[in-house]
Amino acid sequence: MDDHPPSSARVPETGVADLGLFGKPLFQDPSARRLSRVGVVDVGSNSVRLVVFDGAARSPAYFYNEKIMCALGAGMAETGHLSPDGRRRALAAMHRFKKLADGMGLSELTCVATAAVRDASDGKAFCDEVREQTGLRIWVIDGEEEARLSAQGVLLGWPGAYGLVCDIGGSSMELAEISGGRVGKRMTSQLGPLKLRDLKGGAKAREAHVKEVMKGLADRMGAQRDRLFLVGGSWRAIARIDMVRRGYPLHVLHEYRMTPRAVSATVKFIKKSDIEELRQMAGVSSARMALVPYAATVLGRLVKTFRPKDIAISSYGIREGMLYEQMPQRLRDRDPLIEACRFAEAKDARTPGFGKVLYNFILPLYKSAPAPRKRLIKAACLLHDVSWRAHPDYRAEVCFDNATRANLGGLKHAERIFMGLALLHRYSNKRENTRFEDLYEMIDEKTRHEAEVLGKAMRFGAMLWMNKDEDRGELRWFPKKKILQLVLTKDMLPLFGEVAEARLNSLADSLGAEVQIKTRRKSKT
Repeated sequence: MDDHPPSSARVPETGVADLGLFGKPLFQDPSARRLSRVGVVDVGSNSVRLVVFDGAARSPAYFYNEKIMCALGAGMAETGHLSPDGRRRALAAMHRFKKLADGMGLSELTCVATAAVRDASDGKAFCDEVREQTGLRIWVIDGEEEARLSAQGVLLGWPGAYGLVCDIGGSSMELAEISGGRVGKRMTSQLGPLKLRDLKGGAKAREAHVKEVMKGLADRMGAQRDRLFLVGGSWRAIARIDMVRRGYPLHVLHEYRMTPRAVSATVKFIKKSDIEELRQMAGVSSARMALVPYAATVLGRLVKTFRPKDIAISSYGIREGMLYEQMPQRLRDRDPLIEACRFAEAKDARTPGFGKVLYNFILPLYKSAPAPRKRLIKAACLLHDVSWRAHPDYRAEVCFDNATRANLGGLKHAERIFMGLALLHRYSNKRENTRFEDLYEMIDEKTRHEAEVLGKAMRFGAMLWMNKDEDRGELRWFPKKKILQLVLTKDMLPLFGEVAEARLNSLADSLGAEVQIKTRRKSKT
């Protein structure tokens, strides 16, 4: 879909097979490379957005992302047709997006339209006008297909996820059940905030209507007591407000978690707050904030009705679902975090492929670690050198910032902090007196210590290799005896100088261990 070589084709081949915990890298595979730059347009009831994905297809970067708040669905309850001003703005947006796509060398854009266009009496005329003037074909999808694509977007971020996906747009709200990485039962409703704003009878009538519709959805969807995944701009705006209310320090929406009790408290907080003051505190646009009170009414009833065990915000939705739709199953099954870290290493590290060597070198420290922790260790090793171009005085902070705020899928917020601290300690023995200290409290002292050990292990291991294919030594860890043993090959001894020795001793101090140095004559075969 790209007339120019995709970005993944421009990064060096690592030549490293990885058939262990995570399988061989796929981002260079032809099935993934054809997805390295994909453009999609989502013509929604409230906004029209262009997203161009680039990079590792399984955990794509947003090469370009632009949203225009057109409010196509405003006033439809009374008129039955698209908002004239919204239609004019949406048409202008489609002209702009077509020009942008041409400039990026995209051979096509996949365009979909949702509730407003499918329900409006002039929806087809609008699509025809767009095609006539821009050459772009808009696929108008029904509510169940919208629910399916949104659920697939969640699966892009959470392979194998289970629970209920709720996607709210301007004119509709969709529900989809996911289990074992598959989309199950799907439903659509008219509970979009634009529709609710136009409802006659005021707040009481609106609340009664939402309650009645939600009960009907619950009767047909059945019990849904697992995780609730929230997709859509109005939900993200409410999550921002929840962060403000809680004083939450990490302003990353994807994987942000709320409890049912927190949602209830935030819905009440929105009702009693001055909307403009709240908008400024949360950094929400005026157009979005105007819909938040209506969306909050829906969310409060949704949580009361379905009673999920926990709630997660997903920044991935219908647009990511359209990318997921094009993936072969073996790519869908991959861990988005590991694939993204492999891509970053191949693109930015000084020695692509060394992350695997480093992981294997320090793995003896983690013999009994569970798979989720080994996954984070693997990811940290892959990223340990991607920030080497940063100024040495700020490299540790850049690493922390990259891990905690980068567009990485498959990471809980606490896991972001763990990885960030580990990568900070890759370049610095100390973590005090940084601008991130309020984030450290998001993980407990034991986890902070584990991150420090990992960082110091990477810091030491990175000194011993310049050629990733050479076997020069190994670590041995005896936790009961508290002995950290370094076994060196003869030709490695010159590399074990004063600085390397100091870093090994620093690692041993963090482990409370005694250091032993041994040598062997030959490399392992």
